[in-house]
Amino acid sequence: MTSVIERLRGDGPKFSIEFFPPRDAADEAVLWKAIRELEPYDPAYMSITYGAGGSSRDGTIRSIARVATETTLVPMAHLTAVNHSVAELRNVIGWYASVGVRNILALRGDPPGDVYGDWIPHPEGLTYAEELVQLVRSLGDFCVGVSASTYGHPRSADLETDTKYLVRKLRAGADFAIAQLFHDAEDFLRLRDRVAATGCDVPVLPGVMPLTTMRTLQTTIKLSGAPAPRKLLDRLEPLADDPKAFRAAGIDVITELCEKLIAEGVPNLHFYTFNRSKATREVIARLGLVPARA
Repeated sequence: MTSVIERLRGDGPKFSIEFFPPRDAADEAVLWKAIRELEPYDPAYMSITYGAGGSSRDGTIRSIARVATETTLVPMAHLTAVNHSVAELRNVIGWYASVGVRNILALRGDPPGDVYGDWIPHPEGLTYAEELVQLVRSLGDFCVGVSASTYGHPRSADLETDTKYLVRKLRAGADFAIAQLFHDAEDFLRLRDRVAATGCDVPVLPGVMPLTTMRTLQTTIKLSGAPAPRKLLDRLEPLADDPKAFRAAGIDVITELCEKLIAEGVPNLHFYTFNRSKATREVIARLGLVPARA
């Protein structure tokens, strides 16, 4: 199985795509429609998020197995330490390996229901993401990614402290990091430069999400953990009652953001798709990242 880091090598920028696991048969149909629509665009890799709850977890495992066995895509499985013993984590990692998944995004995860809550590890589990990175590494030839917070994790004292813990995860054996959502290219580039300033050369990749509705804008603000800049709100909020105009402007905003990142040498753009493909396909096409065969 090809590794994510192998796919990131080579000339020119690339992109990857992220989905969340289906809750029922209708969700699964929507997910697979998006997967099949994006497959011909040859993303560097694709990932499916992972929930601590049984149904979400099982949906991730089932879906990533199908991707590994029924598509040409390079799959990356998410894995969190939330509510898992080390033995359970070993079992999940082993199961991923058994279906041909060799790329894992290792996440400690947030306290269920409250990102700001106190982290309480499983009594037989792990406490830090770097421990999960080390566990995955110890169990086979995996390519391992971790998460990065562009504006700092909510529980970090400051950006310097946050960067220190990110670099610890990277030096524990991670091959790359994916940054959570942000509003301005400069915000991400400052994160990249903070990591580089420590002497760590592990690539940090930007996470982006097409803005197609007011809801996606609000979601971006919530997930980023930082207020949107006034210039962005001034551009989009006047269009709130005109869905068509808002969508067009939102696609423009994200395309411009991606263009700035590519100009700065970012090797890969990681798209949060919300299990829909159209907006991502539009941005990819406008960036000239569509392969000739698509």
